[in-house]
Amino acid sequence: MGSRYRSRVERVKSAQRVSPLIGPALVAGVAYLDPGNVASNMTAGAKFGFLLVWVVIAANAIAWLVQYLSAKLGLATGRSLTEHIGARIQSRPARILFWFQAEVAAMATDIAEIIGGAIALNLLFGLPLFVGGAITGGVSLAILTMHNRVSIRAFERTIISLLAIIAVGFVVALAVNTPDWPRVITGVLPRFDGTDSVLLAASIVGATVMPHAIYAHSALVRDRFAGFAAVDRPSALRATRVDVSLALGTAGVINLVMLIVGAVNLGPLVADGSTPDLAAIYSALTASLGTIIATLFALSLLASGLASSSVASYAGADIMHGLIRVSIPLWVRRTVTLVPALVLLAVGANPVWMLVLSQVVLSFAIPLALVPLIRFTSNTSTMGELTNSRLTTIGAVVAATLLIALNAWLVVLLVAGG
Repeated sequence: MGSRYRSRVERVKSAQRVSPLIGPALVAGVAYLDPGNVASNMTAGAKFGFLLVWVVIAANAIAWLVQYLSAKLGLATGRSLTEHIGARIQSRPARILFWFQAEVAAMATDIAEIIGGAIALNLLFGLPLFVGGAITGGVSLAILTMHNRVSIRAFERTIISLLAIIAVGFVVALAVNTPDWPRVITGVLPRFDGTDSVLLAASIVGATVMPHAIYAHSALVRDRFAGFAAVDRPSALRATRVDVSLALGTAGVINLVMLIVGAVNLGPLVADGSTPDLAAIYSALTASLGTIIATLFALSLLASGLASSSVASYAGADIMHGLIRVSIPLWVRRTVTLVPALVLLAVGANPVWMLVLSQVVLSFAIPLALVPLIRFTSNTSTMGELTNSRLTTIGAVVAATLLIALNAWLVVLLVAGG
């Protein structure tokens, strides 16, 4: 009895030590719930039912490993991934070139987030897309300002609150019209059904692991654990595992729910073989589940755009500081990174086309974030006692190879499809 009591007390004490350290992964994990994920998962469900459930599960499993390595790098060294890369590249022109591609990737991500927020505001309030994009950019700047001027915890709590809104919106939609769960389980078996299913699978994976999330996570952990005593690193590492598991578990479940909601409610929308955009999905949900559920979907889309855009901007600031050792005011950075999305919205570019274009850009940037991450976390002189085990390194190399191959495949399929 006494032994069980002491064991229970130890578990409580362990939870008390870990819980205050939770947060960075939940912020970085918002990248896995951006408007691109919404479009990819719901379209996959609408077109192929539960066929690609296994892809969502596999993508989030890979994401867990990648984000854990990024977090561990920040914890072990007190420096972000971009700071390590910047220190390793001796040539300033080479650093500027690397910074440029990383910045373009962050801006490409931002385009998807701004478009998602603009579409959500258009659906909710009828605002023009350009105005909605400007509002999304302004609000994301206000959220990001909390990190520097209020506190890291306030920034994290705001992002986590937006994450909760995303979860509520899709879970309620699932509860209103539940699926045939035995059929959902059949989707765990890996298989495809033609070229379109392969394209959507690649799109799901490509929308899951993104360069800016890898860069941002190491920086978020660096900021959270700044000054953390080395003797407490085992507790911090346990907290990091819990944090990443909670964040990626939550993101994985919500991504699955997106696909299931699409499978259950959006089949008629793609009966003619077309690919629906976010506005069409909103209209179909209105017809299938009613105005309240469709409004919750739009609110979830808005929350995902705001949260993801804030994280992308945070990543962009760290990229600039780490690689070329330059810092600029937040409002200047937000204005500059907002321009491409607003220009595209102003000229009336197709939102779906813009999302696809941003994915192509990210496909080229992923290897340049993943390969250095694996090299640094496998280096004993860099990581010390937190160096990857051989098994972890092998798993990371396999995951990176798969991600790079799938993203390259996605580009080929997009080009071949015109």
